[in-house]
Amino acid sequence: MGRNNYFQFKQFTIQQEKSAMKVGTDGVLLGGWVNTKRCDTVLDIGAGTGVIALMMAQRTNAKIMGIEIEENAALEAQQNVADSPWKGRVEIVHSSLQDFVEKQSSTFDLIVSNPPFFSNASKAGNKNRTLARHNDSLPFSELLSYSDKLLSAEGTLAVILPNEAAGKFETLARKIGLFLTRKMEVKPKVSKNVNRVLFEFSKTPKAFTKDQLIIYNEDGSYAAQYKELLKAFYMLF
Repeated sequence: MGRNNYFQFKQFTIQQEKSAMKVGTDGVLLGGWVNTKRCDTVLDIGAGTGVIALMMAQRTNAKIMGIEIEENAALEAQQNVADSPWKGRVEIVHSSLQDFVEKQSSTFDLIVSNPPFFSNASKAGNKNRTLARHNDSLPFSELLSYSDKLLSAEGTLAVILPNEAAGKFETLARKIGLFLTRKMEVKPKVSKNVNRVLFEFSKTPKAFTKDQLIIYNEDGSYAAQYKELLKAFYMLF
């Protein structure tokens, strides 16, 4: 999905000609799944095209900030925000997380991230796509420790990761002192293995819930649960 120069949602459009990472299922899943109750401020780490930040704007009345290290993606995200109905509430900053933390004094009620997850793997020739997909510039340990600093006392961190990276991330979060409160395992089909995991962490212990999501029925049509999750966004639902 989303390999064209733009992706049309029900309430906004994402231009994605310049961004190395196009609109994909991972980011949209996170944007639809994350718990947005009681959040007045949201931070999107690794904003890319701005799709998750704009989904948060559609779902909340919060003030939203997205940070993006790759310049072309940041510029495109800024334009997508400017063309959206929520340009007064969403800001995209061209920055690394490390630099952002040094300058940021306030905290956030919700932090969302569809982070780069490849490590010690072969890298593509496109340096911007490599930056977006490999965690050399943002290791999991730094994403977690900086998020911990940026979260308000009752704040939550929500991420989506490939299943093979999920265990490591969960272990690191526990060491830092973040508590797992929600987890959803994603399968392409019932007959397939889990390939994505959505996590929600808190700075304080809370009741834990675990769910599973199926994207496609066996006949290739979209599953009812997936359609329900994203019906406010996808044109075809």
